[in-house]
Amino acid sequence: IMFGPDICGSNKRTHVILHSEDKGEGLLIKKDIPCETDVFSHLYTLVVRPDNTFEVFVDNKSVRKGKLEDEFDFLEEKEIKDPDVTKPTDWVDVKKIPDPEDVKPEGQDDIPSEIPDPDVTKPDDWDDEDDGDWEPPMIDNPDYKGPWSPKMIDNPDYKGPWIHPMVPNPDYKYNDKMYAVCPDGCSHVGFELWQVKSGTVFDDIIVTDSLEEAQKFAEETFFKKKGGEKEMHDKAMAEKEGDEDEDDFDMGMDDDDDDEYDMGDEF
Repeated sequence: IMFGPDICGSNKRTHVILHSEDKGEGLLIKKDIPCETDVFSHLYTLVVRPDNTFEVFVDNKSVRKGKLEDEFDFLEEKEIKDPDVTKPTDWVDVKKIPDPEDVKPEGQDDIPSEIPDPDVTKPDDWDDEDDGDWEPPMIDNPDYKGPWSPKMIDNPDYKGPWIHPMVPNPDYKYNDKMYAVCPDGCSHVGFELWQVKSGTVFDDIIVTDSLEEAQKFAEETFFKKKGGEKEMHDKAMAEKEGDEDEDDFDMGMDDDDDDEYDMGDEF
């Protein structure tokens, strides 16, 4: 099992990866579960049940639950495209066709996309010998209609999109042991870390077969410390703001202020 918050750039999710014995690999949950992104500690709980369901809690509140077979690729697809059937060669799935009675107007291709600006004339002081041949600026031709293409009409032979018939997948087999991601029992806890800043704390870890026991343990450990953590944070922020206010006050004093507020070396 790989489980826990993963914050990397724009990715902010709670990882849930379960090992599949049949496939010999870890299976990532199909739809991301968001994680908490504030500065405080949070409690993450994963429950994998013998009925092949799972549930994720954050701070003892359920944020996702479902069937393992729906949220992870433990099983093969129940149905596959019939390998013995192919799209008929005469199947028409083109909805629109060019109107055979629509013809290109005569002279359509002779209309230029740009024309000389009729409002601009050759300057009186233009000298062809010194300045070269004068050419008027070009503007978009209001009569130009772009490349011609015929009108499109409904295709009388259209049969709609072809749908490949499905058949039962011979490789599909339900596995009633999907939940047993640790065949010999989950015996170790480890951390996979990649961090660019300090300050992360890991504590109050429990592996148990009782959700009630885990939540009681959380109340006795994590939640008892949670209020104190916020108080410490608020106090630290208040002290930091006070230090910044003192620095601003110090930087704003002139020489006369220094004499008036001389408080010794400790200041």
